[in-house]
Amino acid sequence: MRTLRHQAGVLLIEALIGILIFSIGILALLGMQGSAIRNTTDARYRSEAAYLASQIIGQMWVDIKQLPSYDTANPAVYPARDAWVTRVATMMPGVTAGGALSPTIQIGPAPGEVRVQVQWQQPGEPQTRQMVILNRIHEGDGV
Repeated sequence: MRTLRHQAGVLLIEALIGILIFSIGILALLGMQGSAIRNTTDARYRSEAAYLASQIIGQMWVDIKQLPSYDTANPAVYPARDAWVTRVATMMPGVTAGGALSPTIQIGPAPGEVRVQVQWQQPGEPQTRQMVILNRIHEGDGV
């Protein structure tokens, strides 16, 4: 009889400890799921930025005679460049055409040197991310 009184409530403590361990495991699983979603979203935006930058570089290769017109510092209207800037603004979060995170294309200082920069800010994050691609675009010598 004495032994039963000393063990009274032990089963309840064991159950509470089991629930605590299970709860910690579930919380860790939720944390890993959130981290995986965040990393997947980041990879998606980096992939889209690289695609957009490569897209405009490809278009510049085709339109090589008008290369200086693609520079975003050039105030003149150039439909191909302006359409690309608008496309970036619609695809990347936190970007507005003409805003602080607007994409830039810089031609030079070396002949045919092109620097394309796409910036974005992921929802819920304070930091700005960017993708920069440098390329040399020049006319072939016909060989």
